[in-house]
Amino acid sequence: GTKETAFIYAVTSAGLVHSVTRSCSAGNMTECSCDVNLRHGGSASEGWHWGGCSDDIHYGMSFSRKFLDVPFKNITGKSGSGLVAMNLHNNEAGRQAVAKLMSVDCRCHGVSGSCAVKTCWKTMSSFEKIGRFLKDKYENSIQVSDRLKKKLRRKEKSQRKIPIGKEDLLYVNKSPNYCVEDQKLGIPGTQGRECNRTSQGPDGCNLLCCGRGYNTHVVRHVERCECKFVWCCYVRCRRCETMTDVHTCK
Repeated sequence: GTKETAFIYAVTSAGLVHSVTRSCSAGNMTECSCDVNLRHGGSASEGWHWGGCSDDIHYGMSFSRKFLDVPFKNITGKSGSGLVAMNLHNNEAGRQAVAKLMSVDCRCHGVSGSCAVKTCWKTMSSFEKIGRFLKDKYENSIQVSDRLKKKLRRKEKSQRKIPIGKEDLLYVNKSPNYCVEDQKLGIPGTQGRECNRTSQGPDGCNLLCCGRGYNTHVVRHVERCECKFVWCCYVRCRRCETMTDVHTCK
């Protein structure tokens, strides 16, 4: 029930919507195709109309709900109800992220490249953009009470009047310390992990080594290089050696 679990559920649900919807638009599935609801209409005064192949996100979201949510809804018992409600909410948050980031693409028609008339269609954003959106939601995720009373509510009593949005990611339990190995929880820790000494990001030694510092050792690489084809018929190469510094967490 941690915020990392919340992110996994959301990104899995969003990925399923994205993948299924793309397959529909590409004509790879017999059950769906383009969004038929947008074939007519538009704005004649603004010089554009719906056309092309709009992504049928409604089918993708419906498929995701049936595939991911139904197994959770079949779970009974009070002990897991808060966790189940959390997982269902995070599944839907992933789907809502795909829907929220839909955009309109257009193609111009007119003499000499003028844009007198445009054909427009709805398309999903790249999954990278959706992932960044969900990562931001993960970093601002909301802790909720594990005791379910009709609906999910914030753990902090002082904030309970603030509504929980459909796109917010929710978690029940605080995250464990991922820096230290815990075999029971399946956490390998970061001791011995290779890190980047010059990076300030997640792969940097300062962050990845959790303040414990790092060891540096030299690794020798031997490989074939400067290969040339000699007539006829073999390849002649030089043997190159390189020495590189490798940093691993203490």
